[in-house]
Amino acid sequence: MELWRQCASWLIQCRVLPENHRVTWESAQNTVLVRDGLTFTRNTVLVRDRLTFTRNTVLVRDGLTFTRNTVLVRDGLTFTRNTVLVRDGLTFTRNTVLVRDGLTFTRNTVLVRDGLTFTRNTVLVRDGLTFTRNTVLVRDGLTFTRNTVLVRDGLTFTRNTVLVRDGLTFTRNTVLVCELAQALRDGVLLCHLLNNLYPHSVNLREINLRPQMSQFLCLKNIRTFLNVCYEHFGMKKNELFEAFDLFDVRDFGKVIETLSILSQTPIAVQRGYRPFPNEMCVGDDDIYNGLSDQMDDTVDEDDDLYDCVEDEENEGDDIYEDLMRTEETPETQQKCEVDKRGCCLQEITQTEEKYTQTLESILQHFMKPLQAFLGPADIENIFMNVEELADTHRRLLREVQTSISSYGAENLYQVFIDYKEKLLLYGRYCSQVESATKQLDKVANSREDVRMKLEECSMRANSGRFSLRDLLMVPMQRVLKYHLLLQELVKHTVNPTDKENLRTALDAMRDLAQCVNEVKRDNEIIRQITAFQLCIENMTQSLALFGRPKIDGELKICSPEKKSKQDRYAFLFDKALLVCKKRSGESMELKELIDLQHFQLRDEPSGDKEIKKVLPHTAFCSALCWAHTFLLMDSYGQGGYDLYFKTRELKKKWLEQFEMALSNMCPENSTANGHDFQMHCFEDTTSCKACQMLLRGIFYQGYRCTRCKMAAHKECLGRVPVCGRNAENSVKKSKSRSQRQMKPVLPKMEVCNDYYGMPPPPVAFGQPLPLTVGDVIELTRADADLQWWEGRNLTVGEVGWFPCSKVQPFLPKPPPDLTGFLWFAGNMDRSEAKSLLMPRSDSTFLIRQKDGGEFAISIKCNMDIRHIKITLSEGLYRINDRKAFKGLIELVQYYTENSLKECFKDVDTRLLTPFKHPEQSVSSHSQSHTHTPTRGLLSDTQGGAGGTPHEQGSDHQWTGMSERYFGTAKVRYDFSARDRTELSLREGDTVKIISKKAHNGWWKGEVYGRVGLFPANYVEEEHSDYC
Repeated sequence: MELWRQCASWLIQCRVLPENHRVTWESAQNTVLVRDGLTFTRNTVLVRDRLTFTRNTVLVRDGLTFTRNTVLVRDGLTFTRNTVLVRDGLTFTRNTVLVRDGLTFTRNTVLVRDGLTFTRNTVLVRDGLTFTRNTVLVRDGLTFTRNTVLVRDGLTFTRNTVLVRDGLTFTRNTVLVCELAQALRDGVLLCHLLNNLYPHSVNLREINLRPQMSQFLCLKNIRTFLNVCYEHFGMKKNELFEAFDLFDVRDFGKVIETLSILSQTPIAVQRGYRPFPNEMCVGDDDIYNGLSDQMDDTVDEDDDLYDCVEDEENEGDDIYEDLMRTEETPETQQKCEVDKRGCCLQEITQTEEKYTQTLESILQHFMKPLQAFLGPADIENIFMNVEELADTHRRLLREVQTSISSYGAENLYQVFIDYKEKLLLYGRYCSQVESATKQLDKVANSREDVRMKLEECSMRANSGRFSLRDLLMVPMQRVLKYHLLLQELVKHTVNPTDKENLRTALDAMRDLAQCVNEVKRDNEIIRQITAFQLCIENMTQSLALFGRPKIDGELKICSPEKKSKQDRYAFLFDKALLVCKKRSGESMELKELIDLQHFQLRDEPSGDKEIKKVLPHTAFCSALCWAHTFLLMDSYGQGGYDLYFKTRELKKKWLEQFEMALSNMCPENSTANGHDFQMHCFEDTTSCKACQMLLRGIFYQGYRCTRCKMAAHKECLGRVPVCGRNAENSVKKSKSRSQRQMKPVLPKMEVCNDYYGMPPPPVAFGQPLPLTVGDVIELTRADADLQWWEGRNLTVGEVGWFPCSKVQPFLPKPPPDLTGFLWFAGNMDRSEAKSLLMPRSDSTFLIRQKDGGEFAISIKCNMDIRHIKITLSEGLYRINDRKAFKGLIELVQYYTENSLKECFKDVDTRLLTPFKHPEQSVSSHSQSHTHTPTRGLLSDTQGGAGGTPHEQGSDHQWTGMSERYFGTAKVRYDFSARDRTELSLREGDTVKIISKKAHNGWWKGEVYGRVGLFPANYVEEEHSDYC
């Protein structure tokens, strides 16, 4: 087995790589699964009927064995290198082989039964199939060539890729080694490896657990690994690889060698992990050549890969669960099965009581005794605002108990709504708890008397089960549990009014939990900024003034003063680009600080074309030429900077981050309603004036008006009230509004070419508007002399800028014949529609035509019949002002997949069952919980009379979700992404959920083809009681 494959196996033993991950040796490239469970590997090939071929040994059906030197054949006949004995006394020699039926095998020619011929270069097999040196033909017309292997059922084996039935894909060993290198090159798993071998040898708080391929942070993690190997594991300097050997994959063979030596150190062996190499290694040195050119710095983090990493920020979870645990009696269990809502209320009360006791214990058994040993400053730093938390929870406990015992929990929702503001105390606690535990560790390690007192306090408090450090983690966990407790209570509440009230309280606690989770993320960001600050020797300003870090890495730059390309290392923040020159180790010298407020971007795709002209056949030319470039242009026309990147992918990544930084600094609607909104770092936890939800985190949480000091999320800037400092200008504003209203209405356009935001519009214009062919655009600004227009996409309701070449005039189409559709009722009045739908199940609907030719939806919802008017204007169909559709069919399709609640709050249903669909099918459909119906939406004859091909193909679109997603969610609030890892959302969107394993409180999903992270409390999962 190759050394890298044994290394992967060892990492699995050490619980660093998950067993089912793609880089593990069980699923490595050497194994290809083919039909009927046949397996081909480099060293072992298992063939149909359990036949086995190995490099040195081949076992064949009926127990016959072929070895390199000896081949045993059925009936005990033996084939040797020089002599082969065959049944009937026929003899095979090196030059001549005699076979039954007079067939002759020679060195160059081999004749086989049925007249088939084997030659050195050509081998003919039964059924006329031919094996040649470069081409191998196999039964059923399948072809194996040196570069391409075709297998039955259209499966293809190529040099680089092997496609196997059921969509399995196997790539060459080289690609899998790249996967292994990619998994290790940020240093996170390596540091975790050392902690598994030698607990606490690496302080995970001192490394970055989510470096997102930041070169600076990855190298810092790798150097931490190398230092610990040298200091704690006794490895020699010459046994260690260099940091760039791994990050740039310059010498991955040396990395594997270092890990092999690490596996053989006494510390590693004592842990019981079998070192490697543990068997004869297959030569694999060639596989490491050229790996650096194949690495991709733009890949997203694999959330599953980090499942093995224990995040110490969650270390209090087990302690919390232990403290809250109660012994359930059989009577209690029986009661819970009958009255689940009562049990939810009991859990809320019991856990609140135990948590309050825990806070009291911290004060009584730790804080008071330690006041005699520590100064006021240490007491303040370690215990923070625990006294305020304890006082708040005493009152909360009393009100919860009173609500449940005296009012049957009818007003419990109001208790939590009222305490949302009071529980903002956790903002300070969560932001300081990390430094508090550090201070506690520092004092305990430096003073023996304090350490002894802490142990004594722990024995008195809980018989030594939990230390003070353990208990300080508990408040972080408690504040994240309220929304889970309320979520369960909502689930088991039947009364509609109580349920709706509790949902309001649930939203409040979710908002609080999201804010706390953001504090954790922001603490990580502040650690990143501190690391950057310490490495730049001549940086006098605080980097925190420039916002959040976006990206960092090597590039080449041409400045107005120096026209030649300069090798530099750059840090991009929201407000500035820091251009540095690398010194020794991690130290750098600041060369330029570019204020982005005065610059705009211009892409230069011509660089890629020039490379192709010069070196069209050189696979690695882009890596050598650094010709992938874009420009940073001075807004005042005084020149700018040319930025050059090693690969096209890196350029794209930097360009996206520049666009996001400029968008964060100068967001759309920053001057809406007379405001002047700027990015702001709020000292206290603050709520958005527009949506009343909390501004997330502790670092540049949102925007504040420089005039009236109003706070808002980025996504809410367009919905805030009028600036209080500009009341005197209201008359002028109303006059200007009336003048705008008198302007001629611009025509509507239809998208003829897709646009995904690249190239972006000029920075001064605003956000790009993604377009999909067929969308209808309502123009808001357009000039025939300009290439960029602004408009509103009536399909998705978004506003932005787009190239005018992507659209053409919208021409309304004549309506198709609707008589064949199962939902079309023809001419019908309200009373007749009501009589038809009343006996049917909820969500049964019909589309009817009124006497005046207008259309309307009639749908059964909550045991009542609702009638919704469909308006037709300028060829577009609407049921509200936000969205418009080119046809009635498109409107029905959309609201089959999306709730009518986005237009009418009290109609929370979709157009699920056409009224012509049999009721029996409706019942079975509702029981199956299918996301979207696959029958009944079209006509009885696949589109009906006059049905278009688009209509006939609609069944395919509604057959359910892709296997890639495991659920969908409806967006409840707008959300604006702050960097390329996040996903912007608009209220009413449907998000496909990809993963819930991202950061705490964040999910990964897809909407409109974009993938990224978003706050979980901004969406509501579909097909559940609430969330």
